[in-house]
Amino acid sequence: MIVGVPKEIKSDEARVGLTPAAARELVHHGQQVLVETRAGHAIGLDDEHYLAAGAAIAADAAEVFSRADTIVKVKEPQPVELAMLRSGQVLFAYLHLAANAELTRAMLATGCVAIAYETVTDSRGGLPLLAPMSEVAGRMAIQAGAHCLEMPQGGRGQLLGGVPGVPAAHVVILGGGVVGTNAARMAMGLEARVTVIDESLPRLYELDLQFGAKLHTIYATVDAIEEHVTQADLVIGAVLVPGAAAPHLVSRKMLRQMKRGSVVVDVSIDQGGCFESSRPTTHAHPTYVEESVVHYCVTNMPGAVARTSTFALGNATLPFTLALASKGWRRALRDNPHLRAGLNVCEGQLTHAAVAEAVGATFADAQSVIVG
Repeated sequence: MIVGVPKEIKSDEARVGLTPAAARELVHHGQQVLVETRAGHAIGLDDEHYLAAGAAIAADAAEVFSRADTIVKVKEPQPVELAMLRSGQVLFAYLHLAANAELTRAMLATGCVAIAYETVTDSRGGLPLLAPMSEVAGRMAIQAGAHCLEMPQGGRGQLLGGVPGVPAAHVVILGGGVVGTNAARMAMGLEARVTVIDESLPRLYELDLQFGAKLHTIYATVDAIEEHVTQADLVIGAVLVPGAAAPHLVSRKMLRQMKRGSVVVDVSIDQGGCFESSRPTTHAHPTYVEESVVHYCVTNMPGAVARTSTFALGNATLPFTLALASKGWRRALRDNPHLRAGLNVCEGQLTHAAVAEAVGATFADAQSVIVG
């Protein structure tokens, strides 16, 4: 089995699908690893590190895609990469298809077997391959939001933690999952006043036990969201429906009631965003202003800290990559229902119900598809 690692080409993306340590592990288990030259150079993972791990170096992406049985990368394939994918080839990466019907159709046309990091599950109902990037994104959301509150960025000129005698900023976090929890931890560390809104009472109870009186927890209703969002200085969108498009929890009407120069950071933007006014942005041009509110909607936030993100992601994906390489994709998916939950596209068929519903396509059950 040849596992191929192309260099990421999406705007402002320097993460890499495998670290040298992960490559060495695959080689140790009898697999071949082919890495595009300079794939990890930007974050200090050079060709010589991969060569020392036993990997081979490819001259370009075309060589990786033409030779590899399994492609391991970070972000969804770009148009030039889609053209290189072939029928039966395995792609293991973040896909976020629910928010991109055009990409979904293109993926189906390739005939590839696409397994999405963001829908792989675990025995506790979690999303283990999304979690490390959600941790990074949640922490970054507060850094980004604090920066955007500064006057030169269009913000209202408020220090997140305030100073003695001056109130701290009010941070409202929509969603108490991994992103929301990490955002809350960072915001409280900067001494902001923090409120988490979630529709799960058990989760709110857990957060209350974890953080105590420093954190305010509110049950999610339309009324509660409107009340707290319109009074907030910084709102973090941390909503996730696995595999599906994010719901629009904040309408333009609510946005118009927010303070001039307040900030929203939409971490849910990969799944379409949870603010009605959200649209994707890049690290090069991360913000825009609508309804007098600064919007930060970067689609690959962890890409800004690509070295940290690469190692965190690699730790989580390696066991699954090993299974795919050593067993072949059919057996690996049959043996592991959690990995099977990651199957989104299989040889021209859409195999994830939430994605199919989001893009208005026909759904085929993954279990029945992989038997063939």
